Amino acid sequence: MRSREFGVFGNPIAHSKSPALHNKAFIDFAHALGFRGEYRTICLQEGAQLKAEFIKLGLSGANITAPFKEIAYDLSDVTRGQAKKIKAVNTWVLEGEDLVGYNTDIEGFYAPLVLLPVPIKNALVIGAGGSARAVVHSLRAHGACVRVVNRSAQRLEAFQAQGLACFLSAELKPEPYDLVVNTTSAGMDGISLPLESALLHALLNQTRIAYDLIYSVETPFLQMAQDLGVHTLDGRAMLIAQAALSFGHFCAGRVPYLEIFHSMQQVSFT
Repeated sequence: MRSREFGVFGNPIAHSKSPALHNKAFIDFAHALGFRGEYRTICLQEGAQLKAEFIKLGLSGANITAPFKEIAYDLSDVTRGQAKKIKAVNTWVLEGEDLVGYNTDIEGFYAPLVLLPVPIKNALVIGAGGSARAVVHSLRAHGACVRVVNRSAQRLEAFQAQGLACFLSAELKPEPYDLVVNTTSAGMDGISLPLESALLHALLNQTRIAYDLIYSVETPFLQMAQDLGVHTLDGRAMLIAQAALSFGHFCAGRVPYLEIFHSMQQVSFT
């Protein structure tokens, strides 16, 4: 049986559970696919080298995570589906001679929220990168009023152009929210917070759900929310949902989504 190589680009990336999820699915569905897939992490130093590295490694497909999702959009030969709307790509598939970009974060992000009995009417998104674009698009598609806060002004321009209320971190005033989402990498080190501590405490004290896209550690953001009695979600459910959607692109739809999802659910995160 022939082999095909896949991977995930990011920095940092050693913590990623994506290889465990995808390699499990490649083993489970090898017969249906007709090839043996191998998936690994790839730490990239410069985003400009993303496409060249993909080609150099002879990959058939890849996932792209922080901080390279927006440059992956720019470097795609073709973009399809949700990626066009948010100008961020988290999945690449080599289709013929074209590197085709997709985004599975939008559907993956909302999957855990569907299971909660709390309507999301208003939300605050912390961060303004490629993941934030997917989160904002997903929340707005489900009817939520969304605000965005970021430490620097430049990346907020894309959200302001959509008519969203945007704030610099230093300008944000605590208000009640159904949902606060951390889309930044703050907390991956187990120490840092996405906002100044007193501000975040006051904010979470008026929040119903705190959602951190990080899944590799219990972040200080979520620890603070739990201490305040706020319902919390980490990025595990989102990771599995978006990974199953990505795998569907890797296998050109030859395996149903739910079968992929159930296969990946069996992977331990401990």
